Amino acid sequence: MSLHVFGAIVTGYGCAANNRGETEGNITTLQKLLWQGQVHTTVSAEAIRWALRYYWQRSGKPVNWTWNDEKDDHTWQDPKWKGWASEKGDTFTDDDVLGFMKAEGGKTEGEKGTTTKRRGVLEIARAVSTTPFSGDITFNAKSGEKDRTSLYGTEIHATRYQYGFAMTPERLRVKSRCLDVLNGLVSLGEVAGNHSRFLFDFSPDSIVLRVTQDPAPRILYCFSECEGVVAVPELLRRTMAADIQATELYIGGPIAQDSDVKKIGAHVFSGVKGAVEAATKKIAEELKLPKGKA
Repeated sequence: MSLHVFGAIVTGYGCAANNRGETEGNITTLQKLLWQGQVHTTVSAEAIRWALRYYWQRSGKPVNWTWNDEKDDHTWQDPKWKGWASEKGDTFTDDDVLGFMKAEGGKTEGEKGTTTKRRGVLEIARAVSTTPFSGDITFNAKSGEKDRTSLYGTEIHATRYQYGFAMTPERLRVKSRCLDVLNGLVSLGEVAGNHSRFLFDFSPDSIVLRVTQDPAPRILYCFSECEGVVAVPELLRRTMAADIQATELYIGGPIAQDSDVKKIGAHVFSGVKGAVEAATKKIAEELKLPKGKA
C-alpha cells in the first residue's frame, strides 16, 4: 500500500478582482463556473501551481523554471530535463512535483515527433468561491492621457475560496519534496495567473490534511459557508460513517475550534501551521525520511 496525502484548504475572506485589461465590453471579468446550480467565481489550478513554484523560487528551493520579474518572463535551468535521463541525475523540485511536458513535431517529412514528459505528482483542484457571485462591478477611470480604455469596469467578489490537493509521495524522485509542497501551500500569500493579478491572501484560514493509505481523497470541497460561518458538515458525516478514519486527519485554523470537529477524534490545532507541522512529522515517520527533513 502507498501513502497518500490529501488536503482541503479554505482561504480567509477577501475581495477578489483582476487588474484592468482590454476586454470585450471593457469590463475586466473574473473566471466563473456553475457550482451547485449557482454562479461562483473560480481560480485555476494552474494559477495556484504558478504561485507555488514562485514561492519555492523565492525561498531558495532548486527550481528549473524561474520567473524574472524585470523581464516579465521565465527561464529554464535545464530546458531538456537532462537530469531525468538517469536514476541518479540531478533534478529540480518543481519538475519532480509538478511534472513537465514538451512535444516536438518531426523536423522532416515523415519523421515522427517526440514527447518529453513526466506526470505531476501533485494534483490541485480548481479553487471555487464559497459563496455565489452576485455580480458586483466597480467603475473606474484611468489617469493620464485618455483613450478608449480609460473608462472601465471591474468585477469584484468578496468571498473565500476553497480548493483541494492530492499527492502520493512515493512517486517522487525525492520523497521529502512532498514536505516542500505542504510548506509552500500553507505560505501562499498571493495567487495570480498570466498578466492579471490581484492581491488576495491565498494562505489557508483553515486546513484539513489527511495522511492515509486510502487512495481516495474524500475531503475535497468539504467546506461550506452559511451567513459567514464556515463549517465542514460533509467531513463530519464521512468521519462518523467511518469512510474516513479520524486519526488520519490533521485540522487547523478556526474550523478546528468547532465543537463537533473536536469530538470526532482528529488531530486538531488552533493554527494552520501547527496542523501542517504535525502532519509533516507523521509523513516523515511513515516514509522513513532522514531526520532533519521534517
